Amino acid sequence: MRKLVVGLVLAVLLVVGMLLSALLGQLDVSPSEVVGSLLRAVGIPNPWAPDDPVIESSLWVVRFPRIVMAIVVGAALATAGAVMQAIFGNPLAEPGVVGVSSGAALGAAIAISLGLTALGEYGIAILAFAGGLLATLLVYVVSRANGRTEVVTLLLTGIAVNAFAGAGLAFVLFATSTANREQIVFWQLGSLGGSLWREVLVVAVVAVAGVIVSIVLGRRYDLLALGERNARHLGLDVERLRLVSIVVVALLTGVAVAFVGIIAFVGLVVPHVMRMLLGPRHRGLIVFSALGGAVLMLAADLLARTVVSGAELPIGMLTSLVGGPFFFFLLWRQRRRSGGWA
Repeated sequence: MRKLVVGLVLAVLLVVGMLLSALLGQLDVSPSEVVGSLLRAVGIPNPWAPDDPVIESSLWVVRFPRIVMAIVVGAALATAGAVMQAIFGNPLAEPGVVGVSSGAALGAAIAISLGLTALGEYGIAILAFAGGLLATLLVYVVSRANGRTEVVTLLLTGIAVNAFAGAGLAFVLFATSTANREQIVFWQLGSLGGSLWREVLVVAVVAVAGVIVSIVLGRRYDLLALGERNARHLGLDVERLRLVSIVVVALLTGVAVAFVGIIAFVGLVVPHVMRMLLGPRHRGLIVFSALGGAVLMLAADLLARTVVSGAELPIGMLTSLVGGPFFFFLLWRQRRRSGGWA
């Protein structure tokens, strides 16, 4: 019953968020025009479709791809967070722990500073994705010893790789031009502005595949929650599960941040809230985390576009404003439960 209620609430919030995102902006659009434009696109003639080509272009070139991008990016990041928390057995884990975000930031900074045009408009996205994936694989390879990967070692290696990537990013910022420096900083802050349908398609394909794989692995995450030793006794190949999961996290997070920049805390906040509402079973948790991530990203993007008239706030800043205090709350809650930091 609780799952049904939560699912209905999230579905309603998602639909409302999509409608508001289509309506609100610098150009006024009525609900009937949005519905009419969608109906005409699927071949249903109707009297509500907008006659003004500016409105039609605004909907299909600017707002609709941005809405879909927010949904798939939010779902990808929240799913990656749920998987991270499952394989680490820690509700404070999130995708940035394994170096995806810092590696992607370094890759994007290198692409911007070198002015790579050989790869066309995808140059920044490709290097950002490659940087995130390579950082993640480096963390895994370095932390693996004697055929096993200890969680603590993985976390410590992730911290080291994050620090190294941060130093590399600082060097690029120091060495590049002022114009490139401003572009790198803006990219790091995150934005869904300028999303194109072909970019949305790339993110959507990876996000859907990653979510499906994560759902399929859900029962294995339930076994892993019993403890590594117990999971092995029950026939679970923990190392293979951890490797596949880390690759899935790298793909989901890498493809998301490659096109929209660094979006913090979505992978931390959403899975934890869903776990508190629905319990620890991972198949349902991953499904509802993906839905909740989509809702959160839509809401954040809507605020980013409308809270300041005539300007757009960085969406990464808004998610950090929500996620930062929530992270402190989790730390405080964990400390109270354990009776201290030791």
